Formats: sequence, C-alpha cells, structure tokens
Amino acid sequence: MTETITRSARSGGRAARVALRSAPLTEDMRPVRPGMSGGQYKPLSDADVLRIHLSALDALEQIGLSQAPPSGIEIMTKAGAILGDDGRLRFPRALVEDMLAKAARNITLFGRDPKHDLHLSGSKVHFGTAGAAVHVVDVETNTYRESTAQDLHDAAKLTHALDNIHFFQRAMVARDITDNLEMDLNTIYACCAGTTKHVGTSFSDPSHVAPGMEMLHRIAGGEAAWRARPFVSNSNCFVVPPMKFAEESCIAMESCIRAGMPILLLSAGQAGATAPAPIALAIVQAVAECLAGVVYVNAMAPGHPAVFGTWPFVSDLRTGAMSGGSAEQALLTAGCAQMHRFYDLPGGAAAGISDSKLPDMQAGWETGMTNALAGLSGLNMVYEAAGMHASLLGFCLESLVLGDDILGQVMRMVRGIDVTEDSTSIEAMKAVCLGGPGHYLGSDQTLKLMQTEYIYPTLGNRMSPKEWNEADRPILIDKAIARKNDILQKAKLQVDPALDAAIRADYNIYFI
Repeated sequence: MTETITRSARSGGRAARVALRSAPLTEDMRPVRPGMSGGQYKPLSDADVLRIHLSALDALEQIGLSQAPPSGIEIMTKAGAILGDDGRLRFPRALVEDMLAKAARNITLFGRDPKHDLHLSGSKVHFGTAGAAVHVVDVETNTYRESTAQDLHDAAKLTHALDNIHFFQRAMVARDITDNLEMDLNTIYACCAGTTKHVGTSFSDPSHVAPGMEMLHRIAGGEAAWRARPFVSNSNCFVVPPMKFAEESCIAMESCIRAGMPILLLSAGQAGATAPAPIALAIVQAVAECLAGVVYVNAMAPGHPAVFGTWPFVSDLRTGAMSGGSAEQALLTAGCAQMHRFYDLPGGAAAGISDSKLPDMQAGWETGMTNALAGLSGLNMVYEAAGMHASLLGFCLESLVLGDDILGQVMRMVRGIDVTEDSTSIEAMKAVCLGGPGHYLGSDQTLKLMQTEYIYPTLGNRMSPKEWNEADRPILIDKAIARKNDILQKAKLQVDPALDAAIRADYNIYFI
C-alpha cells in the first residue's frame, strides 16, 4: 500500500510540475519581478549615516565646487549658493535643506510600454545596464574588438527579452561612427529600436540635445506625448571628482531639463584616485557632489525628476587600477543606497561589474557578490548589473544573457522569506508524516508553490553528473551563445516599420 501511494504521488507530482511550468504566470504571481523591495542589508548604522550626511554638508559649505558654467552660477547663486573669490560655489546648509524639500520623490521612469515603467520609491530594486565600454568581448575567440552601433542595438534587443534586466542604459560606445552627432543619434535609435524598456543615454556635446529631442519626439509621436511619458533619461556626469562641475555636461543637463528629460545625477569618483581612499569618505564626497546636483536641478526646475547617482568606484591601491568587482565596491554601493534612503530620494549606483576579461568564474563571483549587496541594500537603480567586463572597458553579449540568470537569483534573495500563518502551518507536515508518503514531492503545497516561491535558472545547470554526461556535457558559455543567437534571431523591431523607414531616410543609421 505504501509503495503504491509513493509511486502515484511521484507520478502525479511530475505531471503536475510539467503542467505548472508550461503555464505562464501572471505578473503578481511570479516569484520575482521588477521593483521588489530590498533594504535588509545595512552596512551603516544610523549614526554612521548621520555622520556621513553632516560631513557632506561641511564639504559643501567649506570646500564647495569649482568650474560651474556661467548659467549654472546664475541659477544656483539666485537660490542662495555663494560664489567665492576663488571661483568656487559654496552651499549653505539651509540652501541644501530647502532644495531637498523641493526634490522629486517617488518618481516613475517610463518605458515606451507601460508594463516596463520603473516606480522608484522606498527600497524598490531595479537592475539594468550602463557604461561606456569601447570593446566587445568575443567569447568564441576570447578576444576584444571595438564596439559598434550594431552591438549596441543587439544588446538592446537582448535586454528587451530578458525578464530580470529591467532597463537599458547605453552600455557601449559606437566606435564605428566618427561623427559625434551621428553617434549620439544612432545611440538613441539603437536603444529605442531594440527595446520598449526605459532607456538611458548621454550626449557628447550640449548642442546634440536639440536634434536628439527631435528624434525622440518622432519616436514618441510628438512633443506632447514625449513630455507626458519621457522614456529616455539623461545619464549626466555633471561633476568631475573631486568637487568640480563638468561645464559642458552641466549645459547639456540644463537643456535636457528644459526638454522634459529625467536626469541621472552621476558622481563617479574612484576611491584612492579621484575620491578619498576611506570607503566612508568616498561616500561623503559622492553624497556632497550629488547634493550639489540636487541644488542645481531644483533651483532651475523644482521637482524635476532626477536620480541621486552616487556612483563611486574603487581602486586597487597597489596599482591604481579600477577594481569594480571587489568587496569594497559592493560595500560602497550598499552604503550609497543607505544614503539614498536617508534622503528619501530615488537613487542609483553601480554593481555587477567584473574586472575579469571573460565570463569565467571570477566574473561570476564578482557579478553575483556586488549585485546581491546592491539588491539587498534596496538600491532603486542598479546600473551596470550585467555584461560589463574589464573594469568597464569591455561588454559581453553572452554575459548579458548569463546576467539574467544571476539577477533572477539576486531578486529572489531581495524578496526574502515569506513568513505567514499559512507558510508556517504544520498541516502539510502532518499529511506527509502521519500516514502519508513520507515526502513532499507530490503534495498540494509543493505543487502550489513550486512556481511562485522558487525561481529556476534558464542556463544554470542543476543536472546530476550522470545526467550531465548523458546530455553530452553541456558547457555554460555554449548555452549562453545559443540563447543569445536565438533571441536575436527572433527579435522584432520595437518601432513602427513606417517610422523606421522614415528615420533611416532622414538619418545615417549604422545598424540593421
């Protein structure tokens, strides 16, 4: 009798599992999804956070920032910043507090498809790409080559198909385009033609904002439609650490604000080089620089959507080389996320970067470790989360695909453990242990939860050695290549064909 029950349960369980896994889940039933709340991990105490905040205010009052453009000086001094004889703008505490009160909170970064909207509030977590890699990693030859507009478009198409990569910020520079205006326009179009998720881009010259907006208006269906749902944000390195404004980027930022484009206020110092070596003081400098950005933006346009982009990197102090995959980088990013929560501002920082040149074991541990801490710290926007190698110099399409698996596992950690009356009831234990089959494989509870409580890797291999051998010993990177090729083969253009033809007639587009 017992043997019959066991076999029946196993047979029924297997059939039910197959049926469940083949049925699509509604968004609210998926085990992970964009915008799940983190915040479980806090490397800083409340006293630490307050000390960093007060030090940042001291830095703004006593050191200030130099090299603001004349327009920025006018905007910020009218609000209460003080221009010293040394040319530096200093920021009284009351001014910073006033501008923080005006700053936008609980903002939405729109996708062209509303299902991809990113709601930035509290500790909701979203993962995506970013960077300005100048090379592509060719995993079939283990070589690097210059990145192209086609590579950028392919990365956008892959992102569109990958569930756990929630936005696409330009990850590569189109090195095959020598004219900078054409490069900026191709960057916008390569991204938007590849995905309807939110896109981030930058402008190499302030004069390129206007033609870029003309293209975006066409994609949106007009200026009014664009302003109602701006689906591209400006990644803006408005400062050159330590504590200097970047004049041309600031002018571009002003133009983007007038055009209704959300801003990523990006401070990217490198600890031990352009930022202080102590992790805490590197956070102080990044916070001070981004607070200056909050003053700048809100003095010009109160409540304009902006992401508080404290984005400090780490140096290997033996060589001065960047070490984006280090434990120190993970701590820096998590600490910055706590500062975003302290100000209740939408925040972004970097994680997922690998210093390894190829998608190998080093890349796996660096990507997993830094993304896990970023997600668990409740970082709203985790940039550079997948695909980035060689300390931001190389981008790998296969690693983007592999990153989707990693980020799914990270988001499952972010979700945490659901402790409810139902999930701690011993009724299922009674049914199994008191006269039942002695296992939970075919139980109703197991079948009910197997898709909603657990997430499964798409490429990660959980076979036994015997199964693996019988399957001809599949190699992970080969599976990533195959999935990349399959996605790209099936990918569809994400703009209307008539609009695509019109844009190609009016612009020199470098990708197919």
